[in-house]
Amino acid sequence: MQEVESLLKYDREHVWHPYTSTINPLPCYLVDSAHGVKISLATGEVLIDGMSSWWAAVHGYNHPELNEAAISQLQKMSHIMFGGLTHRPAIELVKKLVGMTPPELEHCFLADSGSVAVEVSMKMAFQYCDTKFGRDGATQKKKFMTINYGYHGDTFGAMSVCDPVNSMHSLYSGYVRQNIFVEPPQCRFDEEWDDKYIVSFREAIEKHHHEVIAVIIEPIVQGAGGMRIYHPEYLRQIRQLCTKYEVLLILDEIATGFGRTGKLFAFEHAEITPDILCVGKALTGGYLTLSAVLCTKEVAGLVCSGRAKGFMHGPTFMGNPLACNIASKSLDIIKRGNWKTQVKAIESSFKSSLPTLLKLDIVRDVRILGAIGVIELTIKVDAKWFQEQFVKRGVWVRPFGKLVYMMPPFIISDSELEKLITSVIDVIKLFASI
Repeated sequence: MQEVESLLKYDREHVWHPYTSTINPLPCYLVDSAHGVKISLATGEVLIDGMSSWWAAVHGYNHPELNEAAISQLQKMSHIMFGGLTHRPAIELVKKLVGMTPPELEHCFLADSGSVAVEVSMKMAFQYCDTKFGRDGATQKKKFMTINYGYHGDTFGAMSVCDPVNSMHSLYSGYVRQNIFVEPPQCRFDEEWDDKYIVSFREAIEKHHHEVIAVIIEPIVQGAGGMRIYHPEYLRQIRQLCTKYEVLLILDEIATGFGRTGKLFAFEHAEITPDILCVGKALTGGYLTLSAVLCTKEVAGLVCSGRAKGFMHGPTFMGNPLACNIASKSLDIIKRGNWKTQVKAIESSFKSSLPTLLKLDIVRDVRILGAIGVIELTIKVDAKWFQEQFVKRGVWVRPFGKLVYMMPPFIISDSELEKLITSVIDVIKLFASI
């Protein structure tokens, strides 16, 4: 315990954690190991993971097949530059990604992280417009278009298409490039569709299409910007409008891809195909950072026939063979299809339990889709208090803003899921009684 306290003390004084302060940091819990869906703390507690390590560890921790993929690749090479060289793990991974996405998406760029994938997609769209519309025409196309309450990452390009008012990035509004934002979808996933819900977006693209490089949006589920779940017809209508006005459609599936919403990709709910697709997070099963950007032959062709004669982006760790080999095995596990039954069971448990919280005055809304369960409160949570309560009950859930949500690994058992859900319900009821 003395060593644990010493490590945590050093952590508080020197280690800067995400979205927090060095002056008054939130308490951290020291992890010793993780296996399956359980996180073992150095202080002895064992926690059921309700977050999949920010939605990435869909197969759980210490998965034997992913471990073997890592070990076997380490014995060959952990990294090699991707400029002028290639390797089997990257080729096999791209083959699998192209094979499991719509046939129109023929080309794949391997990037470092979700934020970088968004940057790559935006740069692709920019170079595409520069070629297609010529330098004079392209100079008019200077902005991206998206919806409020979106989240696409923390780098500057990605921040420019995150909600400029409601997101964590409003602080940078004086520096970040100004893009075009439309009110978010108002029709819930399971409500009856009415064309009135697309009016504001339709009017915006009719007015601004001449200056729009591309539309970028999270399909069906908005993630860290508010965990909102909207109607598939909204996305279908956006696809039609983008086609009509010759505007590229970029879909950010970094959080939703690989089964999280009950479909392999969330855009399948709307039965559409994007021009550019970003994936990440669960791509490697949470083992290593890796993302991919897939695009159509037309996009790649115009990017590469323009002034630069190629795509002007090249991360040092692009196509990292260690990450690619693990990701390739992760996709093999996904392709077996067990996730379909697992996600359906998680969704069923969420639907039978979480709506009971709507009886509480402190609960504004409950939203469920696939292996996503969201409870929106009427007031902001006390993160420190909530974390302590969850750890005390043996679960790991990290709320933010007014949201308490769960995205557990797909492999979670019935009993583990029951304990996770019961703990969340108990903590929210306790919070309501204070």
